[in-house]
Amino acid sequence: MGSLFKNPLNRDSGAASEAGAGTVDAHKKRKRTVMVKELRERDRRRMLRHFLALDNSDRLLRFGTALPDELVEAYVARIDFERDMVYGVYNRVFKLVAVGHLAFAPKEKSPGKIVTTKEQVAEFGVSVSKSARGLGIGSKLFERAAIHCRNQDVDTLYMHCLSSNQVMMRIARKAGMEIEREYGEADAYLRLLPANPASMLQEALEEQFATIDYTWKANARAAAKWFSPKK
Repeated sequence: MGSLFKNPLNRDSGAASEAGAGTVDAHKKRKRTVMVKELRERDRRRMLRHFLALDNSDRLLRFGTALPDELVEAYVARIDFERDMVYGVYNRVFKLVAVGHLAFAPKEKSPGKIVTTKEQVAEFGVSVSKSARGLGIGSKLFERAAIHCRNQDVDTLYMHCLSSNQVMMRIARKAGMEIEREYGEADAYLRLLPANPASMLQEALEEQFATIDYTWKANARAAAKWFSPKK
């Protein structure tokens, strides 16, 4: 794929909802607040389950090729939580349904189209489980990554994906990214504003609310296991 950090993108929306009651349910789902939480080492096992659950077509969009399980496992094992930022969205039963990987590298290793005076550039990749598509989760993960870049003095956010990945193309266009297509692949670039007190506060508050949500869901899941009938 030629991706700078070997971290291509994945679509984040599935099939349209059914008519009637299905339409009402879909409307209710879209109104739910999406809590984006920073992921850490303790989440690695759930991340692996999330990626392994992607079918071949989704792995193609996420990694640029339909990776076999052993290479997916190697990718997850290599993620450096100290260097990069990894974000996740957990559903109400504490299942990880989306992962966004924000990878950083020195500007010397940036693609040729990126021009920056900053020390680092960043690339973002995202995947969303089929059960959680159509909820705007991919866009929310992207927004969280962008504000973190601003607050880390990174002025260019880069995404690489297949040109056929129409959902990611819509996310890029919505964000005002510059998109370049070539040989079936696409690169998108977003120039970011400098950090300010509002952006700093926004990131801190979003992580605080997500941590509360994460803790509540984790405790509820643990309680459900504890009180479930033993076999």
